[in-house]
Amino acid sequence: MPNIRHTPVAPTRAQQMAPGDTIDAHRHDDHQIVYAGRGVLAVTTGAGTWVAPATRAIWVPAGTVHAHRAHGSLELHLMGIAADENPLGLDAPTVLMVGPLLRELFLAHTRAPDDDTPEGARLRAVLLDQLRVSPQRPVTLPAPSDPRLVAVCALLEADPADRRGLAELGLLVGASERTLTRLFRADLGMTFPQWRTQLRLYRALQLLAEDTPVTAVAHRCGWSSTSAFIDVFRRAFGHTPGAHGRLR
Repeated sequence: MPNIRHTPVAPTRAQQMAPGDTIDAHRHDDHQIVYAGRGVLAVTTGAGTWVAPATRAIWVPAGTVHAHRAHGSLELHLMGIAADENPLGLDAPTVLMVGPLLRELFLAHTRAPDDDTPEGARLRAVLLDQLRVSPQRPVTLPAPSDPRLVAVCALLEADPADRRGLAELGLLVGASERTLTRLFRADLGMTFPQWRTQLRLYRALQLLAEDTPVTAVAHRCGWSSTSAFIDVFRRAFGHTPGAHGRLR
């Protein structure tokens, strides 16, 4: 990523971002947790893109070059954690579940980041305790490196509803179905159907953040029916697409 800013201290704060707003590529000497209290947040690194609605937060390890993008009107909450304090023991970007209690702790802590009272210290300690037991639920879109895979992924990113299989896509990029199947596992760590589902969920979150009707989201993201989309979405996020807006 060009023009990488180095901000040694990862800030703890809350801020508003308009739809489509970005924070350019940068890195911190601290760890950082990024949470969208409203809207959908995408965090992109050299390894791929992590997506977080209001039921998820993203752990960004110290030194990781990352950029942010807002989908929908975004209420961004940032929490910096010293590099020698790693309550999760994680060394790679990770998506974490955020339940009602953890959500309120994030909101309270980031809206009053300079609270150095005993009450503020206890709030932060409880927040870290909750993080330690937060399950990891990835909504990750890994970035390909092989040129043939880059070409295939670009076709699907341009149209997530594209129903062509690897055999048909392979004809366009000069690779066999068998080769592409192997590349998806080796380069991206998942199968082609798994990656395409993640892409469709990623795009669905963007569209829902823009208040697109659920039926239209299902169609534009390539699900065979609205009910099929609702089922996959519920299994991924723990709630239906229709309830998604009420969680923001």
